[in-house]
Amino acid sequence: MSLDKSTKEEVTKKFQLHEKDTGSADVQIALLSERIADLQEHLKRNPKDQGTRLSLLKHVGHRRKLLNYLNSTDTSRYQQLVSKLGLRK
Repeated sequence: MSLDKSTKEEVTKKFQLHEKDTGSADVQIALLSERIADLQEHLKRNPKDQGTRLSLLKHVGHRRKLLNYLNSTDTSRYQQLVSKLGLRK
């Protein structure tokens, strides 16, 4: 159920701030967004999977906290990231 290595590398390269960046808030949010999309697809196929539902809620909360942090530290980066990912806020 986790993201495969090639997907993680692709997302990391797309959102990293510099060449060796793998853990910035931008990259973490993008990876969480990919994971959330996968979990949503899984729940569409398996609506009674409560463990996955709880995992989805945990990931959404973590992404929200990271987005709030990014918004408070660098608003322009936050707005660019939200528009790239197509998130509502």
